[in-house]
Amino acid sequence: MKLTIFGTWYAGLVSGTCLAQVGHDVMCIDVDTQKIENLKKWIIPIYEPGLEELVERNVKAGRLHFSTDAESWVRHGIAIFNAVGTPPDRENANKADLKYVEMVAKTFGEHITEYKVFINKSTVPVGTAKKCYEIIKREIYARNKDIDFDVASNPEFLREGTAVQDFLKPDRIVLGCETKQAKKILEEIYRPFERTHTELLFTDITSAELIKYAANSFLATKISFINEIANFAEYVGADILEVAKWLGLDPRIGRNFLSAGAWYGWSCLPKDVKALVETGKEFWYDFQIIASADRVNEYQKHRVVEKLIEQLWDLWGKTIALWWLAFKPETDDVREAVSNTVLQELLKNNVKEIRVFDPVAHEAMKIFWPQDSKIIYCETNYDAAKESEALLLLTEWDEFFAPDWKHLKKSMVWNLIIDGRNIWNREIVESYDFSYIAIGR
Repeated sequence: MKLTIFGTWYAGLVSGTCLAQVGHDVMCIDVDTQKIENLKKWIIPIYEPGLEELVERNVKAGRLHFSTDAESWVRHGIAIFNAVGTPPDRENANKADLKYVEMVAKTFGEHITEYKVFINKSTVPVGTAKKCYEIIKREIYARNKDIDFDVASNPEFLREGTAVQDFLKPDRIVLGCETKQAKKILEEIYRPFERTHTELLFTDITSAELIKYAANSFLATKISFINEIANFAEYVGADILEVAKWLGLDPRIGRNFLSAGAWYGWSCLPKDVKALVETGKEFWYDFQIIASADRVNEYQKHRVVEKLIEQLWDLWGKTIALWWLAFKPETDDVREAVSNTVLQELLKNNVKEIRVFDPVAHEAMKIFWPQDSKIIYCETNYDAAKESEALLLLTEWDEFFAPDWKHLKKSMVWNLIIDGRNIWNREIVESYDFSYIAIGR
């Protein structure tokens, strides 16, 4: 089946590549000419394990194409996936910015000549499909045409770092549509995934839109809950690792998303939680639990620097080492990463130097934080630790679960370690004469 994907960032590029991998003829579209030229050469704009190899394989096989031409992408696919970004709105950061979604819908309406399905893959607020339908219909009427089409919702549930496997072996596929014709096309698109016993969950469009926000908000609430319990554990002398372990054994709760830390650890959660709360206001509904979860997370982002100041009293003239910049392992995505807040607060407290290291996120971070006299991007984690008074750990890359503590001790001028993800064993760390501070322990 011929498919079109508009947007070549995480959701769009992974979706398009994986749909090509199962046999579909996929054209990926973007307005960024340089990005498209790079993709034609198998140079991908993001770090995602396994993705580069799949892009190359499917381009060579003739199943995956890249273009910037508006008319060609509408003409190519019977189904058009809208996978553009929905970042926080510039005027209201709590609201999702839908200008790119609306732009794609408008272009679709300008060029459609026969029946097609317009599918929102992007994470969008409730009511977006209806808005897209009205935009498309208006553009068709402006051309004095009467062309049938459908709008559907197919939210993605991809986790950065495991996005390829998440798409190829999903635990569910949510499909919101209103007509038999749209349902038939969606069934054909996703039939290859039924061999892995993946359930196709058909529902109405509004419910599909809400499912994605509800899922992310539930996870955010669960993480904020365990972080709040962790903060209280510090007051009473409990160990949050023990608390979380026994909580997770309760089948009604489960083990996932009970790792206390510096914050959510997932870039889309704060954006989607805020957007859902804001959407609630548009319908005169006040989300209390979800709004509270967001407040807990915002507070949690400051805990690492608070702990640092508690230990060092004054950060003026200090050199601080920062291990990892991205919001989670196996990605270079620094959007909403807690490292942004930490860097900002360290600079505000007049540190001498911040020495940072991340296995893949340096270039992405330099867009927001260029290297200067105070921010130094280092080649290795041990280089980052050189001459530092304290080491802050923010993300749990596997390769750093067991550092050379002797080497680290020699590199640092002071012995303070703040573990923002609770990955290290206190007894081991303290056996090397480090002062070890964690979250909720």
